Amino acid sequence: MPSDETGKLARYLIFSIACLVGLLSIWAFWWEPAGLQLNEECVAVKWTPARPLRVAVLTDLHVGSPFNGLSKVREVVARTNAAEPDVVVVLGDLVIQGVQGGSFVPPEDIARDLAALRSRAGVFAVLGNHDVWFDAGRVKRALRAEGIQVLEDRALQVVTPAGLIWMAGVSDFLTRPHDVKAALAGVTDADAPLIVLTHNPDVFPEIPANVTLTLAGHTHGGQVRFPLVGPPVVPSRYGQRFAAGHIVEDGRHLYVATGIGTSILPVRFGVPPSIVVLTIDSVCPER
Repeated sequence: MPSDETGKLARYLIFSIACLVGLLSIWAFWWEPAGLQLNEECVAVKWTPARPLRVAVLTDLHVGSPFNGLSKVREVVARTNAAEPDVVVVLGDLVIQGVQGGSFVPPEDIARDLAALRSRAGVFAVLGNHDVWFDAGRVKRALRAEGIQVLEDRALQVVTPAGLIWMAGVSDFLTRPHDVKAALAGVTDADAPLIVLTHNPDVFPEIPANVTLTLAGHTHGGQVRFPLVGPPVVPSRYGQRFAAGHIVEDGRHLYVATGIGTSILPVRFGVPPSIVVLTIDSVCPER
């Protein structure tokens, strides 16, 4: 091949690669982090009530991270309310520390907007590692002042459209005692469904078999997920084992939501910001 044609081909390849890198950067640092999805999913578990339970899962809002200010919180609230869930759960990491391009938002402001969440059986929360690193007591007080129940290593009986269920909160695996026994000690009805809320899914191996479903966040799904390969980095001692979605081990069920905000780096690729509305039932319809 003549040298001038070789040079043209090389320049074309360099230009094409540069365009591809530019497009992927725009997607990962702007388009995807700025978006918001509401995903309806079903999880089939051992479920005895006559009707299913719809649970809206909000986690890792990291309010103050890029594209995740209070206006985003209000959008999350509006879309969650429009889905008409039976229960809303907030699985921690409301605040941020140190994310590039972000700015701190006080927990009182975040809780004030979350107070507009509506469901048939209430709004329940646990704290995440970022909430604890900032000020666990302050975040807890802010949520409780707005009528949001904070379950830290304790359980509560809840009346829902599906009947009586138990909601238990296990405190954050990284930063708190995460006392599973204490969280479940108050459960007095062994026949009622029992849902455990926690921030970090790494506590799942400690969850006993009588728990109907454990809900967690924290991982962000790795924030970056490549096709065929999956997320190269997951903030979990178990790697990709608890990265995202419905996980079943030894008959025990875990669902890990990938959340809304970003942490450390303001990037999402293949893991869009998501509200998840889970339908919990004994059987899921075929897709």
